[in-house]
Amino acid sequence: MGLFKKRLIIFDCDGVLFNSFEANKAFYNKIATMAGRAPLTPDEMAFCHMHTAFDSINFLFKDYPELIQKAFDVYDAIDYSDFLKFMKMESGMSETVTLLKKDRFTAISTNRSTTMPRLRELYGLDELFNEIVCALDVKRPKPDPEGVNLIFDRLGCTAEDAVYVGDSKVDEDTAKAASIPLIAYKNKKLETPYHAESFKDIERLLTENNG
Repeated sequence: MGLFKKRLIIFDCDGVLFNSFEANKAFYNKIATMAGRAPLTPDEMAFCHMHTAFDSINFLFKDYPELIQKAFDVYDAIDYSDFLKFMKMESGMSETVTLLKKDRFTAISTNRSTTMPRLRELYGLDELFNEIVCALDVKRPKPDPEGVNLIFDRLGCTAEDAVYVGDSKVDEDTAKAASIPLIAYKNKKLETPYHAESFKDIERLLTENNG
């Protein structure tokens, strides 16, 4: 089935719907420094940008076991909405998703957790997407396909109906685990025949007969 026939489009959140790198960087650096360790290295930031807050904090403090409880206390005390000002919606996102939703299902599968409800409210995501599944909704976050399978169940779809739009190796592994094709967003290193550099590219891939 060509991508243009897919009736369920699942999007990752960070790096696809939003450029949230600077927001996440400020957030995790705040946790790191308030808990008593140095700011993040580039490799640490790359990890945190793709994983849940729980996994990220454990990763950041694996060499600082005496600080990990303080890090989680800091995390509980911080309001992520203070960092949402650093987020930027991807150009054309709202227009493309609105177009696709006219005759298909649109959904989000993200490893965001406690920050997702506020993000949904601030940016009106419930108007754009039929289903939104975050790390709070599953026992096993991405790259486990549990979140994608939950979307299937809620919308009455199967893997054959779906395509996943993501920007990271975690997304690539999620799509493979769920047995659905991947559109790689702004990341040519991901293994897929479908690549997009803009939401116009995503729209073209999903609306033109590509075989």
